[in-house]
Amino acid sequence: MKMLRVSYSAIVVMLVLGLASCRVKERGGEDGRSSVTHGRYLAVIGGCNDCHTTGYALAEGKVDEKEWLTGDRLGWNGPWGTTYPTNLRLLLSRMTEEEWVRNIKNAKARPPMPWYIFREMSDRDFRDLYRYIRSLGAAGVESPAFVPPQEVPAGPVIRYPK
Repeated sequence: MKMLRVSYSAIVVMLVLGLASCRVKERGGEDGRSSVTHGRYLAVIGGCNDCHTTGYALAEGKVDEKEWLTGDRLGWNGPWGTTYPTNLRLLLSRMTEEEWVRNIKNAKARPPMPWYIFREMSDRDFRDLYRYIRSLGAAGVESPAFVPPQEVPAGPVIRYPK
């Protein structure tokens, strides 16, 4: 058996290059799975579930993934009116990826949606998030419609001071 002598620094370089290669494959693979994995990561760290998944924050994130991003009936009420977290799974089931990217890049939503965070996201991030949400499949029911400020919302709300 022939032995190959490799220096410690060469091993470190090979490991770093190997890990870098793995990261590129994980985040940028062509098979769609890596895109979905990155989209899931974005949904989790972006806090999407905090509002768009019923009970997620109260359960400290311990909600079955099959329930994720199906919206909520808890309203957010303030001077702008009352908004409800959209069922993203139903919304995206009706949109193409191109429509999603175009819409999300130009979004200016009512509170409490932090739409301004989208300025920090790349087209790839938008596409990966879309692919993840679509991978979950359409589920749930439509969220209640926006209620204008002069009207009283029917269900439970979190009230912002006026």
